[in-house]
Amino acid sequence: MKHLRNVSLKDYCTYRIGGTARDFYAPENMEEMVALVRDLRARRASFWLHGGGANTLFPDGEVHLPIVSTSFMTALRREDGLVFAESGKVMDAWVLEALRAGLGGVECLSGIPGTLGGALFMNAGAYGQEISDHLRSVTVLDRNGLVIEIPAEQCGFGYRRADALRDKVILAGTWELPPADSAPALARRKEILARRKEKQPLEFPSAGSVFKRPEGAFASRLIDEAGLKGARVGGAQVSEKHAGFIVNTGGATCRDVLELIDLCRRTVRERSGYDLELEQCICPAGDVPEPKKN
Repeated sequence: MKHLRNVSLKDYCTYRIGGTARDFYAPENMEEMVALVRDLRARRASFWLHGGGANTLFPDGEVHLPIVSTSFMTALRREDGLVFAESGKVMDAWVLEALRAGLGGVECLSGIPGTLGGALFMNAGAYGQEISDHLRSVTVLDRNGLVIEIPAEQCGFGYRRADALRDKVILAGTWELPPADSAPALARRKEILARRKEKQPLEFPSAGSVFKRPEGAFASRLIDEAGLKGARVGGAQVSEKHAGFIVNTGGATCRDVLELIDLCRRTVRERSGYDLELEQCICPAGDVPEPKKN
């Protein structure tokens, strides 16, 4: 297991924002992760469980909270029609490997950044597909220090949530993906990637959609109608291409992003009455009561 000190968190999130982590742990497999988390909990030490950083905003300055990364937990196995993958596996790489192996049901998830663990934690999805589709089970470490397997139907999946996984460390997932002809599946993937490039501000660092989709509306449309497309605080800007994104145009800080988030929420509430719910995870600098997953 790797244990690094004074790590720049800008290198571990897609916002390219963040201070320095005093302690950064990177277990290389499920067994090392279980041992580390059990040790931290025995010492009553809170920690931040970190995936790909694709949905995370790190604080400025020194972060005293230990960061526990799944980055090296990338094992993948296929047997008897099932696909098992550890939580640190990059989601888009998992999608591509599945399609090339003649499996389907995940084409529309192409291009979603981050890891499988973070995707399961928030039930990531796009264009009519979600990571929970075709999921058989999730392997987790529970609050009692036990490694258990939770059937997919007991995970509490909903729109951008998995209620039964919130207080657990996600170790791996097992899927039963349907067979698919690789050629059309890969063609569909290419279409999805092109659509993402056309509609999303991929030319700037960001952490994807800032807010969840409110019932009966779209966060991006509400922000646009509130006149906030292009609004800026420091180096952070509401994307001029897609108002659902906040981008780092250069030198943005955590404070810049948080102020812009607050501006969006206040203005939308005043103009349309909608309370925008944050989709992104904000890492604290100090202790938190429960570990978080992104």
